[in-house]
Amino acid sequence: MALTPAAASRAAALARLAETPEWDMLVIGGGATGLGCAVDAAARGYKVLLVEAQDFAKGTSSRATKLVHGGVRYLAQGNLPLVREALAERARLLANAPHLVHPLRFVVPSYRRRDTALLAVGLGAYDLLGGFGSQGGIARSRVLDVAQTRAALPTVKTAGLRGGIAYWDAQFDDARLALALARTVEDLGGLALNYCALADLLVEGGRLRGAVLQEAGGRVFRVAARVVINATGVWADSVRRLAQPATPPLLRPSQGIHLVVDRGFLPGTDALLVPRTADGRVLFMIPWQGRLLLGTTDSLRADLPLEPQPLPGEVDFVLDTAAAYLERPPRRQDVLSQFAGLRPLIGGGMGNDERPTGGLSREHLIEVSATGLVSVLGGKWTTYRHMAEEAVDRALAVAGLPRRAAATATLRLHGAREGDDPYGSDREAVEALPGAGRRLLEGLTLTEAEVRHAARAEYALSVEDVLARRHRALFLDVRLAEQIAGQVAVILADELGRDGNWCELQVKRFRMLAQSYAAASATSR
Repeated sequence: MALTPAAASRAAALARLAETPEWDMLVIGGGATGLGCAVDAAARGYKVLLVEAQDFAKGTSSRATKLVHGGVRYLAQGNLPLVREALAERARLLANAPHLVHPLRFVVPSYRRRDTALLAVGLGAYDLLGGFGSQGGIARSRVLDVAQTRAALPTVKTAGLRGGIAYWDAQFDDARLALALARTVEDLGGLALNYCALADLLVEGGRLRGAVLQEAGGRVFRVAARVVINATGVWADSVRRLAQPATPPLLRPSQGIHLVVDRGFLPGTDALLVPRTADGRVLFMIPWQGRLLLGTTDSLRADLPLEPQPLPGEVDFVLDTAAAYLERPPRRQDVLSQFAGLRPLIGGGMGNDERPTGGLSREHLIEVSATGLVSVLGGKWTTYRHMAEEAVDRALAVAGLPRRAAATATLRLHGAREGDDPYGSDREAVEALPGAGRRLLEGLTLTEAEVRHAARAEYALSVEDVLARRHRALFLDVRLAEQIAGQVAVILADELGRDGNWCELQVKRFRMLAQSYAAASATSR
């Protein structure tokens, strides 16, 4: 029986993995950092393999606040180098992935006149660091009067309102940017495989020579590589211990949660920034894909679950903070979806650092072990490209490979085309598939053709892959995502050559997962 196009593509990728005697670079981890490293190395012409144990961006990299930004909070902390670097990377992302990254205006309401003056000074510095006017759609910040603030934020609390400040940053779809990076690796001749886990590292004569990998179907591969990059995010310490069992931990994971509610709670096109929450952070209320995204928190975690859930009090904290700024604040029953992500903060290991997580750095660290494992630790989505460039430079030195200049600063990512269609230049290929234009459910944009495209061209192997990361239904509205799961399973089964039993199991698994995104699972007041 002939393989379907999607199954044939996966089989060809595994055959290439088995037949390649040695890779220049093996990257472990398919989140922002790992994918960035693979793109950087492939763009320089090296033979690159990237493997991810789950799906691309399954962890932290699909659970961000959807912002490409310098970090107003880091400006307040005086960390100007990090802000400057992030704003430079913001400009590059706006240019290199215009189908996925777009300018977004933020408004900070002010209830004390002195706050307006302080914000104006701080955001003026933000403008200068970012080079406003040199980035498409990014304008200078400006002071708003009460009427202008109310026009921008129609549901903001008006009692005591003195005006506000408007400034610009950028917004993106994190999971789809990760997918664009994976496809860019492929475009450049590299190999990126999801559902292919690291089983062990191969150390010979005190030097790291490769790895043992296990694909989801059970096949085991011994892979030789000149150098291995550990880009596994919050799990990076575990990989470091495979290379050197006694090595001390370097990460202190922190959790941030987000709530998604109806756009009617803050209509319009502007986002609202709460400049200082009760825990000293900032909180965002952001228009996102027809909904309103609220977040985030900063809570220490002593464990590393694959599917983290909000901790007691986190949901209430976000809702209570929103209530202080909105005339009609959302309540628990208004939450359409909730999700949590783990940040890989540099901080001396879980339980070994007493500083509040909000004070820990979002900068990154590159470590080379005695065996030659290159670990990239920390960082954030906005600076993924710069982190990757530095990591690949270090990896080349470890491997003794000939040095070639980095090429990603101006590299347009797969699908790059002006506009707000997340498929970019792939849209024509999507529309050529069966089911083009046939939406599967009212209230969601997903079409039958987009599901087929996810299987054939975007590495999707499960209902979760489609509804959580190829389309964001699970993050936008749990109830609608559950309703559509059966249809998605049937289409995927057709594309992957699966049967009815597979469909039933997929729907069951997805509905179990969806429970953790449903507001009903949150702790009650």
